[in-house]
Amino acid sequence: MNEGARLHKALADLGLGSRREIEGWIEAGRVTVNGRRAVLGQRIARGDRVAVDGKPVRLPDAEPAPIRVIVYNKPEGEICSRRDPEGRPTVFAALPRLRDGRWIIVGRLDLNTTGLLLATDSGELANRLMHPGSSIEREYLVRVLGDVDAALLARLRAGVLLDDGMAAFDGIRELEGEGSNRWFTVVLREGRNREVRRLWESQGCKVSRLKRVRFGTVALGPRERRGTCRELEEAEVRALCASVGLIPPARAGGGERPGARRREAGAAAKRSPEPRATAGRDQRGRGQGAAVRGEGRGRDADVVADRPVRRNVDGSPANRAARRHDERAATPRPARRQEGTAAAKRPPRRR
Repeated sequence: MNEGARLHKALADLGLGSRREIEGWIEAGRVTVNGRRAVLGQRIARGDRVAVDGKPVRLPDAEPAPIRVIVYNKPEGEICSRRDPEGRPTVFAALPRLRDGRWIIVGRLDLNTTGLLLATDSGELANRLMHPGSSIEREYLVRVLGDVDAALLARLRAGVLLDDGMAAFDGIRELEGEGSNRWFTVVLREGRNREVRRLWESQGCKVSRLKRVRFGTVALGPRERRGTCRELEEAEVRALCASVGLIPPARAGGGERPGARRREAGAAAKRSPEPRATAGRDQRGRGQGAAVRGEGRGRDADVVADRPVRRNVDGSPANRAARRHDERAATPRPARRQEGTAAAKRPPRRR
């Protein structure tokens, strides 16, 4: 946390809400600093005790945490609100839990729209991505029912007057297909409510299916199934931040997500397992190597391989492994039964 950071910005960076929402909390007296009611525009420093609704807020340390971004392939029938009075499922139920802060949805989708949905724990990144001045591209795959000709597409590119002002597609591309239902990909640079549907409806067409396939530098992969999510790699997060002029903090340990190195090591160990006896011989010395090469037999061979054979100056065993080794070496091996013996030539019993 920067020294002297504004209170509403620091709380928004933690993912507790938008800046405007937190300003409303401060005006309502829900936020306190060092036990006193906070005021708008107040700055906080390291060591200050901040609470929201009486619950302490854990402020970040001197080193900022890395930004996390989740890509969720939203199915139809889920809403982007945290709670719904009607009890409908929300997208937050499918997102992984955060230890500190909370997920902020970037560019909401309505109930019947599917596809790419971004969630981040950085209030600064979410604010920049959703700000109209950023002009981030949103690409949609849309199926339209109605008569669509070249003049209609030209009007949608030039601009149409809607209830909340002029709107237009920055790009329209028709896909292959015939019949009354036709597929298009459209690109917008703003995120007004139901803007894609309203643009087509203004021309007498009905949108029967709508799916977002790209938001800025992040695109939905062909193998990402509905209702599943994945976390962006550091390079993808940096590209997304660079598109809005934000420099993200570097991840500790060379930019890997926590646990990535452990998962890599585990996968490598499964691909090329190393025999225990060979590893023990290379690491534990000549005495153990002799035991591994064949003096031990059966279950005791593992005991010798796992423990080094140690002897005293006079050659007597100095540990349990050495005593077991000597006992096994002194035990005579039973002779193998050979073919052609009397037992082998014994005639079969009469019934």
